[in-house]
Amino acid sequence: MLIKLVLSLSLLLFSTLAPAAPPGVYVKGTDLPMDAAYSRIYKALEANKFWVVFEADLASRMARFADKWGDDYNRQDLSAAKSMVFCKIWWTNRIAGADPNMLSLCPLHLSLYEKDGKTSVTMLRPSVAAQGSDALKEAAELEKELIGVIEGALE
Repeated sequence: MLIKLVLSLSLLLFSTLAPAAPPGVYVKGTDLPMDAAYSRIYKALEANKFWVVFEADLASRMARFADKWGDDYNRQDLSAAKSMVFCKIWWTNRIAGADPNMLSLCPLHLSLYEKDGKTSVTMLRPSVAAQGSDALKEAAELEKELIGVIEGALE
């Protein structure tokens, strides 16, 4: 009985701490400010041989349209939003070898946003994109590695 209570309370606590996300999206929240979280993830990706190909400051680009969009601009009141596009050529080779149609997994991307002083990292799950593909195993392994990189960077 005590074990069930502890498990129930733990599940309730963790479900309120993590931002809600659809099943195809990985989300990791942190108390780190955007710049610190972004820098840590960038460095961790590069250290794990993921080449960051492109970076975008999404918030500044969206801000250019604030007048045009009116009430539709920044409805979630995000204080920052950035994205990075990256690839690890080793994974590209493995995935192409299993199913060249899944080459769309390289490059990958993730986005970070800051709201109320907290940063969230979001990434489409490669394993979801690869459902029905011969590259599902590789995509799931890639996803596991990426989640490890992200979580390690934010610890």
